[in-house]
Amino acid sequence: MLIVLKAQKTELSTNNSIIKVKLDLSRGGAINYISLSGTDRNLVNIYDEGRYIQQSFYAGKSLDRTSEGQSSRWSPWSWNPIQVGDAFGNRAQIIDFQKHKDTLYVKCIPMLWDMNNKPAKAVMEQWTILNENVIEVRNKLTCLRTDSLYEENILNDQELPAVYPISALHKLYFYEGKKPFINDTLSNPPAVNLSSGFWGRYHNISEHWMAFVNDDGFGMGVYNPQCTYFLAGMSGKPNQNEFHSSTSYIAPVKKEILNRNTVYEYTYYIVIGQLDEIREKVYELNINQPE
Repeated sequence: MLIVLKAQKTELSTNNSIIKVKLDLSRGGAINYISLSGTDRNLVNIYDEGRYIQQSFYAGKSLDRTSEGQSSRWSPWSWNPIQVGDAFGNRAQIIDFQKHKDTLYVKCIPMLWDMNNKPAKAVMEQWTILNENVIEVRNKLTCLRTDSLYEENILNDQELPAVYPISALHKLYFYEGKKPFINDTLSNPPAVNLSSGFWGRYHNISEHWMAFVNDDGFGMGVYNPQCTYFLAGMSGKPNQNEFHSSTSYIAPVKKEILNRNTVYEYTYYIVIGQLDEIREKVYELNINQPE
């Protein structure tokens, strides 16, 4: 695959006087920073290449490829292109980036998460659009695989996307009832800790969003109108910052088949603010979704 790099630049950012967003061009252009304008409190955990707010996809069956350099910790594993980099710390490579007003565009060659320095045969694109306190993100995966290792036509859960807020945002809220979009009572369960064996699984998120907020009710909401199944939880302990191993986690999830030549696109939204502001904005976004 021919890779043509533009002039070296490590960051792409935009700021609309409400929120500030940065993309890390040394890590596939994933979202590495979100804060209120005029502040420097980053709400995104960036402890390692598995964090950030990024594209991550799964295809085919899980394989033991340890003889080829696969991490023993992540074996067996399916085909898993990831935007930031792999489990060994090798990073995805940017092949294009652009900025136009409040829209940021990046294009990268992702890495296979479980393998050591093995670029995926795929291209990821991301359009990040800032509108008031909402970050609209359009993601596109173009699969360019020629192998038959992982087999075809296998359904896998897809993180749409994988979101890692800082663990200072430790209070989880969502709506899972049968009366969505009428401001019915929210659920606020304790966040499931990853040490229990896995993230929390939530199967009827009928308003299509979850949020982690701090003790003052301020935080980050994740809205994907396609998804009613979410994963969420915490690893480590609450009240830590962007560089700490402790983190919160949200992923809207949907089953999809990704074959060797699949082109897959989806849109999600990050909403920043007080909990009531997050829900209000999700309601506005929901009204404008196509039937």
